[in-house]
Amino acid sequence: MVGQKNVYQFDGHYYPAMSDADLAAIRERKLREYQRKLGTKESKPEAISSEEVLNRIFKDRAWEVFNTASQQFPEAMSKVKDVLVKLASSGRLTEVTGEELFLFLRKLGLYVRLNTRSIMQVTGNRNRWKKK
Repeated sequence: MVGQKNVYQFDGHYYPAMSDADLAAIRERKLREYQRKLGTKESKPEAISSEEVLNRIFKDRAWEVFNTASQQFPEAMSKVKDVLVKLASSGRLTEVTGEELFLFLRKLGLYVRLNTRSIMQVTGNRNRWKKK
């Protein structure tokens, strides 16, 4: 069996010899499979929602500032959200804290009113500031 022209032995098994046309057809088929797999992998990042993108870059109290600003200025914040997502997706924006977002919105003319309260601690008791 080994002495024949169209058969060769590899790892103890006998395989029929292939012509160049057969090898080219197999290469083409494999190439199409790899291209199809690469095409499906490229479309997956597009499926990431804008909230997931923002969640990657928002740190500390950024979500609190963003949600409060969205309630107070819904139209403007939808545009700001689109810009933040575009910058984060391109890699130009990597991290945003609450303070940075607050100052950025201020510079845009969006004066966000956050709920704040002052608490003083006197001899172990926490009391709110009161006018007397």
